[in-house]
Parts: sequence; structure tokens; C-alpha cells
Amino acid sequence: MHVPQERTTRHSHYNLNYHFVFTPKYRRHLFHGAVREKLMQVFRETCLMRDWIVLGMEVMPDHAHIFVSVPPKWAPSDVAKILKGVSARRILKEFPGLRGGEGSGHLWTPSFYVGSAGNISAGVIERYIQEQRKHQVDDDA
Repeated sequence: MHVPQERTTRHSHYNLNYHFVFTPKYRRHLFHGAVREKLMQVFRETCLMRDWIVLGMEVMPDHAHIFVSVPPKWAPSDVAKILKGVSARRILKEFPGLRGGEGSGHLWTPSFYVGSAGNISAGVIERYIQEQRKHQVDDDA
């Protein structure tokens, strides 16, 4: 696993890391063997094509975790939509048997979990911002 660190684009410095959890439709146990390996490969390739860095990933039989660092131009909802959409198309194409039965034609539930993480806790940021105001007041005096 990579350690999250600050990255740079032409217009920004950032450390935006998102933990996503996706579950298959009806929480089916789909991700074993070749299907699991293919899903991990698709996630890696999808991220690589967009300059997203995979910091961690685990695929369980009934859900998938991916921890990624993304540039600020990408909203978390767009990242989720792309990861789920690309993986669903490629997995269902390669493993058409997954289409049958419940949830036919759909790999993922419409919902997902996302949490953000960086190197600094929310409390540290709040204290830093409060201290900035105190320094401004002192400078104005």
C-alpha cells in the first residue's frame, strides 16, 4: 500500500484520498477466482488511465474496497460512477453468466460508500484555521 502524500498539478497541490466500498446487486457473492482477479485488474487499469493512484484495494466475495488518490478536478461521485461503470461493462462482458438470475444486467447496487482521508485530522485543520484568525487579529492591532 502506498502512503498518501501531497501531489501537484499545474494549478494545485493536493492530498485527496477516497475510500470507496461497492457492493454487487442483491449482495451476491460474485467475486471469487478469475472474476475477483479481473475486477482488481479493471480497477487498476481504470485508475492508471486517469492518473488516479491506487493506495489500497481488497475484493471480498460480496463487496470491493478501493482506496485511491485523485486530483481535485474529480468529484468523488464521478470517481465512483466511472469505477463502477467501467468494471460492470468489462466484467459482465467477460463473464456473461453473471448476468443471469437476480439483478440481470446489473453488477453493482446504485449506492456506494465513500470516506475521505489525508495526512491531517479534521481536528488539526479546525485548530489551524482558528489560529489563523487569531494571528490576523494580532497583526491588525
